[in-house]
Amino acid sequence: MGSKNKLKRFRENETFQNVFQPTREEVVGNLMPLRGKWNSDFFKNDNPLVLELGCGKGEYSVGLAERYPNKNFIGIDIKGARFWRGAKTAVETGLHNVAFIRTQIELINHIFTEGEVDEIWITFPDPQIKYKRTKHRMTNSEFLKLYKKILKKDGVVNLKTDSEFMHGYTLGLLHGEGHEVLYANHNVYKNEGSPEEVTAFQTFYEKQYLEINKAITYIRFKIKD
Repeated sequence: MGSKNKLKRFRENETFQNVFQPTREEVVGNLMPLRGKWNSDFFKNDNPLVLELGCGKGEYSVGLAERYPNKNFIGIDIKGARFWRGAKTAVETGLHNVAFIRTQIELINHIFTEGEVDEIWITFPDPQIKYKRTKHRMTNSEFLKLYKKILKKDGVVNLKTDSEFMHGYTLGLLHGEGHEVLYANHNVYKNEGSPEEVTAFQTFYEKQYLEINKAITYIRFKIKD
């Protein structure tokens, strides 16, 4: 993507009421006025609040929002030029139950308060295969502790990935630390029983994976107290 396109998208993001792009200082300083009030002040309802972490182009957030109008969705990514597509689609189609935040995943506890979130989706994260990149894996122990802080007591996390490594790593960690695995499937399009929200729509890259018969895996779990 050219720099001109990026700048154009950044400027357009600023005009979207469903996009939030706080500075790091604002986030770390807990200066987000919607923190703890996303449902009451932005969505203006008390529906379940669902996050997609590392939302990329926002396709999954938008797809979920279209399919489940009685839930609120927020896609989070540090790359605003990417989720511009999802934000624009939501604006153009009049979809009011989805928003996007440009920030780093490790700062989400400064954007949401304790127990504010009902569910988290992690879709096709970078598996960070090298050992020295373990701290960047979005299902490592530290990230799970972070998610636990903002999730409701019965909140759940969903991991959908094309990486067998990420799937296996996460399952091993969950079992090793005593978390509750609610469902696991190492090939959601070939094995029966996959939840509808896992197979109902695909991201741009997921479609490419399926074209080359790459298995898509899924885990749904609860983080222990």
